[in-house]
Amino acid sequence: MDQDTRDGMKDAPEVEAEAQADDEETPSISRKVRQKRRERARSKTIAPKRLTKEEIRFRELLPLVEDPDRPRTRGECKEDVRPCPYVSCKHHLYLDVNPETGSIKLNFPDLEVWEMAETCSLDVADRGGITLEEVGEILNLTRERIRQVEVRGLLKLKMEGIGDIC
Repeated sequence: MDQDTRDGMKDAPEVEAEAQADDEETPSISRKVRQKRRERARSKTIAPKRLTKEEIRFRELLPLVEDPDRPRTRGECKEDVRPCPYVSCKHHLYLDVNPETGSIKLNFPDLEVWEMAETCSLDVADRGGITLEEVGEILNLTRERIRQVEVRGLLKLKMEGIGDIC
């Protein structure tokens, strides 16, 4: 290499020093980084129309059993075992049943009931106010969906005349 070419080139230590100086001037994250899409499996809905004839026959053969040990009041339930084994309770977070269509929504299809951190919506309510992100994590929904449900619920309360509290 001739002298002119060498003069235009910088030594490796000089290049590294300039790169470090540039790194110090710019923030480590120069733009907002989107969070990971989903950490859990999405909820699954089972519509009664999608059941096979065999599954419908099997459902009809299952007896409806009333559990005498099942708690009847919040006072009894509050001191009962956790995670709550009573999945058919309307306050249980494992599944939701739509009474109009009969569809069943599994909120946590990737978990068993005993693997859930929270199983009772009443236990969550007893803790007091929490953020939309925390509610979304508990219900396996996004923060935005929780916000939409909150707005709809407050609107219903306002329409019923109970909204003066809000």
